Amino acid sequence: MSDNLVSIHMCDDDPDDQLLVSDALQEAKLANPIDFSNNGLELLQYLRREGEFSHLKDQPLPGLILLDLNMPIMDGREVLIELKKDPVFKSIPVVILTTSKAEEDIAKSYDMGVNSFVIKPVSFDTLVNLVKSMASYWFHIVSLPNTDK
Repeated sequence: MSDNLVSIHMCDDDPDDQLLVSDALQEAKLANPIDFSNNGLELLQYLRREGEFSHLKDQPLPGLILLDLNMPIMDGREVLIELKKDPVFKSIPVVILTTSKAEEDIAKSYDMGVNSFVIKPVSFDTLVNLVKSMASYWFHIVSLPNTDK
């Protein structure tokens, strides 16, 4: 892996959750850049560098996507199907980060190709530890394909 930090993209319609994850990255002393989208359609536009994201066309794709399940317009389930059937995006690891504990959501997410399913922690300290663990695993332990365009 290169010396460049792997970027993270979080797709979640809750601005409080976006802020908490961003704060948790800082608290965990991780310098990985993170950006956000608010629903699955916006995530696809971001990844395809369309519309308001066209200025990013020469930027590398994120190395990890954190995806909420329950969002308006296009939910996490719908966008996961699109991501995993697209040859450009299917190799980007996707971690479902959601409040859902439903066994059906867990099973369906793995059937659709998600890489991990994580239930959002209740406390900030637990979230910080989760972020540290995810970063350690996804950016230092496993080998990921190069997402540079």
